[in-house]
Amino acid sequence: MQPSRSPGTTTLTHTLASAGITVFERGWLSSNNVLIQGDGPSALVDSGYASHAQQTKTLVQSEMGERTLSHLLNTHLHSDHCGGNAALQAIYPDLQTWIPPGLAPAVANWDPIALTFEPTGQFCPPFSYKALLVPGEALQLGTWNWDIHAAKGHDPHAVVLFQPELGILISADALWQNGFGIVFPELDGESAFDEVADTLDLIEALAPRIVIPGHGSVFDDVADALHRARSRLAQFVAQPDKHRRHALKVLVKFKLLEWQQIRTEAMLDWVLQTPYFMRHLPTEALTDRHMGQTWLDQLLLELERSNALRRDKGLVYNN
Repeated sequence: MQPSRSPGTTTLTHTLASAGITVFERGWLSSNNVLIQGDGPSALVDSGYASHAQQTKTLVQSEMGERTLSHLLNTHLHSDHCGGNAALQAIYPDLQTWIPPGLAPAVANWDPIALTFEPTGQFCPPFSYKALLVPGEALQLGTWNWDIHAAKGHDPHAVVLFQPELGILISADALWQNGFGIVFPELDGESAFDEVADTLDLIEALAPRIVIPGHGSVFDDVADALHRARSRLAQFVAQPDKHRRHALKVLVKFKLLEWQQIRTEAMLDWVLQTPYFMRHLPTEALTDRHMGQTWLDQLLLELERSNALRRDKGLVYNN
C-alpha cells in the first residue's frame, strides 16, 4: 500500500535536502520518518512500527554513518509512529526521546491500554522518554528552530512541527495529501471532529509551503489538501457511522499489513478480542460466532472491492 509519488516529489526532496532534511517514506504500516541534520542536534521524527524496527535502524544508520543520533521525537504515540523507539534507544544510548506531554505518565509507567496499543490490537516495545514536546515552545533540530503546535483531533495529544523560515510543516496524521488519520476520540465516544477542524485551521494559518505528512509523499499543494481534508471531515460529521465503519476497515487493513496473510477464522479471533471492535460490533456479532463471521465477511468484502486485500480458500491476503 505504498502511495505513488507526485511529479514534483523529486524537486521537493531536493529542497528538503538543502535544509538538511531527509524523509524516509515508509508506506502505511510504518509512519514516515523525518531525519533532520545540520549545525545543531540531529533528530529523527517518528520511528515507524515495531515489526519494521530493523529497517528503521538501517535507514537511519545508512544516512547517519558514524555520527550519533541526538534526538528522537514522536509527534504522537500511536504504534506506527513510536514502534521503533526501543530499537533506536538500544543502538544510541545517549539518545534523547521527546514525546508530547499528554501520555507521559502512561509511558513512564508503561500502560499499553492508555497508550491504545491493546485497544487497537497492535503492539509496541516499551521505551522511555527524556523530555516533552510542549506546544507553544520551540526546539532546535539541525540548523533550524522548529515551533511545536498542538494538533488535536486524530489524537488528543498530538503535535505538529513547523519551521517558519523555510515554511516546512511536519504534519504527522493531522493532514495528508488526501485526508487525515482516523479520529480516534470519536471511537471512544468523545467528540473530536471540531478539533480536527481547528487543527486544519491552524495549518492554514501557518501557511506552510511544504508538508511532510505522516504517511504518503511530501507535497506542496497545501490549499488543495486542506480542501480535500475539510470535504472528508464534512462527510464524517454528517455521517458519523461512515467514519466508524471506515476506522474499523483501516484497523483491519493495518493489521493485515503486519500479518500479510491470515486465515479468516484467526482474523475473527483477533477481531472478537480487540477492544475497539468489541466496542462497535453489533451485540449479536459478539455473542454468536456465526454472526460475527457474517459481519467480518461483509467488512472484508468492502475492502476486497477497494482492492485492499484478496481472499482465497479461507485465507485473507494483503494487496
